[in-house]
Amino acid sequence: MTAHELREKYLTFFRSHGHAEVSGKSLIPENDPTVLFTTAGMHPLVPYILGEAHPAGNRLANVQRCLRTGDIDEVGDESHLTFFEMLGNWSLGDYFKREAIEMSWEFLTSPDWLGIPAERISVTVFAGDEDVPVDEESASIWRAIGVPEDRIYYLPRSDNWWGPAGKTGPCGPDTEMFVDTGVPGTPESRPGVSDGKYLEIWNDVFMQYTKDEDGSFSSMERRCVDTGMGVERTVMILQGKRSVYETEIFRPLIASIEELAGVSYGSSEEVDKSIRIIADHIRTATFVLGDENPTVPSNVAQGYVLRRLIRRAMRHGRKLGLEGSFLSGPANVVIDTYGGFYSMLQESRVRIVEELEKEEERFIKTLRNGEREFEKLLPNLAKNPRREIPGRVAFRLYDTFGFPIEMTQEIAAEQGFTVDVAAFETAFAKHREKSKLDANQSFKGGLADQSTITTNLHTATHLMHQALRDVLGEHVQQKGSNITPDRLRFDFSHPEKMTPEQVQAVERIVNEKIGADLEISMETMSLEKAKASGALAFFGDRYDEIVKVYSIGDYSKEVCGGPHAGRTGALGTFRIVKEQSSSQGVRRIKAVLER
Repeated sequence: MTAHELREKYLTFFRSHGHAEVSGKSLIPENDPTVLFTTAGMHPLVPYILGEAHPAGNRLANVQRCLRTGDIDEVGDESHLTFFEMLGNWSLGDYFKREAIEMSWEFLTSPDWLGIPAERISVTVFAGDEDVPVDEESASIWRAIGVPEDRIYYLPRSDNWWGPAGKTGPCGPDTEMFVDTGVPGTPESRPGVSDGKYLEIWNDVFMQYTKDEDGSFSSMERRCVDTGMGVERTVMILQGKRSVYETEIFRPLIASIEELAGVSYGSSEEVDKSIRIIADHIRTATFVLGDENPTVPSNVAQGYVLRRLIRRAMRHGRKLGLEGSFLSGPANVVIDTYGGFYSMLQESRVRIVEELEKEEERFIKTLRNGEREFEKLLPNLAKNPRREIPGRVAFRLYDTFGFPIEMTQEIAAEQGFTVDVAAFETAFAKHREKSKLDANQSFKGGLADQSTITTNLHTATHLMHQALRDVLGEHVQQKGSNITPDRLRFDFSHPEKMTPEQVQAVERIVNEKIGADLEISMETMSLEKAKASGALAFFGDRYDEIVKVYSIGDYSKEVCGGPHAGRTGALGTFRIVKEQSSSQGVRRIKAVLER
């Protein structure tokens, strides 16, 4: 079964069980500053999990793009990925454990669906602790289905509990399904032990508790189910492969890298690792660059992650003998592979390639600077009788100039030096630990920011969008948005820099509408009806069939799913702090609300 067939089967199955198919959302959350990227299928649905009514109903299913970089240094083995697709189904106060587990089991084992032999599947449930009792309800459902006792494992909170990411909020136990891969095990092998014997294929999260301020847990009146199944991992199991990189998802991409570098996948572990890193990173970078809420390489936030992925791919290209720019070829393979399902990749092909090529040129210059810096150090280094480059020096070349340790070793060897690799690795480990801690804060997931300031900024974005169209013309269309508690960022189509007078005009209009204390209302309707009513909707096929339309008085009307204030008078004073280029034909505004 191919990835495309799996997506279709999954959505067909859940439609047959009363679920509405909803669209996957952006990799870069528009209204959730708690995460840099969408790391799980539930992130775009947080407002509805918290109690807001979803326009499509209380049974939902979709395919969501996700990105996680907490283990980026592990990518290169046979299983770790940064970008992946998550199949998900949700119950928003409708069915609960029994129905969720029974549907999971049917889809996994029925010959009409995936047909995985039941005897290959083991499950885990929450073992309970001093705060929350054991999830015996899930265990009893598994027994009733026919899973024998010796394939039901009770695991602790670290394995079988979800959330909350913050101090308070919805949370609960989960039950996970694992497939026996056939790899020889050890006496310690069991689900949850990463030795290759058991591979998790599905996770059902049961949000039935609320964690309160005092750390205690209380039962939720409106219980929800959030489930997830990774496309890449599931396809690997269904195809009987030992690695996700052996499936049709990656084979065309790997073939393009083999052809470029003149190497063969499978020739050596070192070659294979570099090919896997290039394949993973260029796939992720292509999706980030082609996202409906795009970013570009930079030194901060999402742009920093994107830059790191591109440069790490380039560094491993050099290991394979690829000295110059080469990523556009593999990127086009990614677009060709996924463009049928993700049309925005086809639409953004030119911009994706241009941004990749610009970043490649920047990195080539960075490497040249690093080489020059190394040459400056040589006279002092030559005074060292051991002719050894200290680890701290090697790390500074890496940290400050982006100079890889392998290149430091290579140039050092040419000059008759060695490198204190152990000291470098110690410094690097400290750096990575700090980076991982930072990443865990930025990628931890959890509940979207529904704070007053974020809600107000989102509302102000609607006013600004319409004001831009009034001042600049109706060619202005939203191209992306990102909101944190500190500011709003808004990308829009416009061919030239705004004049100071135009910026002031937009500010004046927005503040006039805020001062008028306009009422903000919402209606649920079909997308076709929304457009016919004059609502702005510029993201094509990325909307669901039934949408929410927010109106701000009789001034602004837009299809949107984010949080909104009740009246404009609550917003404060709107001020544009920066207007700049985002990409060709796209401008970017950063603005704040002041009291």
